[in-house]
Amino acid sequence: MIPIVAVPFSVVIFKMAIVPVVILQIWAFLYIIAPYKFEKSYYLFFGVYGVVNTYVFFLATQKLLYSHIGTEGKTPFIIGLVLFLGLLVLVNSLNLKALYTGTYHKMQQMKSVNVWWLSIAGMGYVIGQLILSFVYSESAKMMIFIFLISLLSIFTAYASASLHRYYFIVKNMNLVKQVYPDFGLPMNERHDKSKKSKRRK
Repeated sequence: MIPIVAVPFSVVIFKMAIVPVVILQIWAFLYIIAPYKFEKSYYLFFGVYGVVNTYVFFLATQKLLYSHIGTEGKTPFIIGLVLFLGLLVLVNSLNLKALYTGTYHKMQQMKSVNVWWLSIAGMGYVIGQLILSFVYSESAKMMIFIFLISLLSIFTAYASASLHRYYFIVKNMNLVKQVYPDFGLPMNERHDKSKKSKRRK
């Protein structure tokens, strides 16, 4: 939120960012109070966290374009919005491809895997933002700021892939329980189980 509230302050950009950010912060209290109990919904939260943060970074780049550079018209906003949505869609599509083609499994097994296509979404977004800033500005400083924010957007966009993890868990809870029997249980119940097993030994 720092670029959003920085000078010059934009009421419009602030209003567009503050609502989802506040909702996310309130939601996060669940995982401070009872992280184990709400373990399943954490994946949903983390996915939404990725979407919201990528959205806020998109607004930050728009503020740089309109408030700092002085860009006018709807075209830059529409182009930026398309880039933002395209980044989320492409990152999640590539995540599904990596998941169902066994790429992640091979990476865990430390096998050599050609994953050049995983960088397509991120680099495409960064290049798109740089071209947009270059067209509307000759300021190297602003281009560097937009470049850095765009890089951060790649990581937050990747966090949105947790939405698929949550969907998988909901649809296959029986399989999850087979691998992690304590999944979703409060911490005290997990602790009690470990105590029982120790007493039996």
